[in-house]
Amino acid sequence: MKLVEAPDYMSMSKQAADYIATRVREEPTMTLGLATGGTPLQTYRYLIQDYENKETSYQHVQTFNLDEYLGLPKDHHNSYYTYMKQNLFDHIHIPPSHTHIPNGMCTDVAQECEMYEKKLDQAGGMDLQILGIGENGHIGFNEPGTSFLSTTHLVKLTESTRKANSRYFSSMSEVPTHAITMGIQSIMKSKEIVLLVSGERKSAAFRRLMNKEVSEEFPASALCQHKNVKIFADHEALG
Repeated sequence: MKLVEAPDYMSMSKQAADYIATRVREEPTMTLGLATGGTPLQTYRYLIQDYENKETSYQHVQTFNLDEYLGLPKDHHNSYYTYMKQNLFDHIHIPPSHTHIPNGMCTDVAQECEMYEKKLDQAGGMDLQILGIGENGHIGFNEPGTSFLSTTHLVKLTESTRKANSRYFSSMSEVPTHAITMGIQSIMKSKEIVLLVSGERKSAAFRRLMNKEVSEEFPASALCQHKNVKIFADHEALG
């Protein structure tokens, strides 16, 4: 794992965005794995800025999102479909048919998971996967205890994850209890992984990751077994 240190969140986001945009220009037909949540937001804003200034093309890029809440329609303001449209897709003119997000309103969850995993396999896995890390070490929505052999699956969200995400909802009761997520094995098939880590709240998880003690009780530790991980972290996360 290669660590890139930044003094603050904005600098970390800029460095990460510059790196990702450079990789897209180098490999314009790449398959790009995308994360949601608070940490990647500024990185996406800088990618939009890069698109406007340098005209980096996403016409032939394919994207796959890590996860989606179960039970939220696409047009719900807290769905990850809406998040991606508002914070990236609508601003970089990527063909909608090239963007893939699990269907949170599917009638057959097992079938949806199987179909999504099949799409990932047909794409050959991610060329570059963007990740964040949860306070409990989750990546995607893979909570502690998730098998490293897991593929796309339904997950019951822990109370700590739901509480962390409750800031986006009117009340805790509105936060979905389940989600569809790429599995850890799905993530680990990525040729390259960019991990974004920001803020004091993530410092304990970051320290545990850097201890490189691999355990399914700390899902992010699977990354220690990957050959090509670049970590962008700010000083608050570094402790």
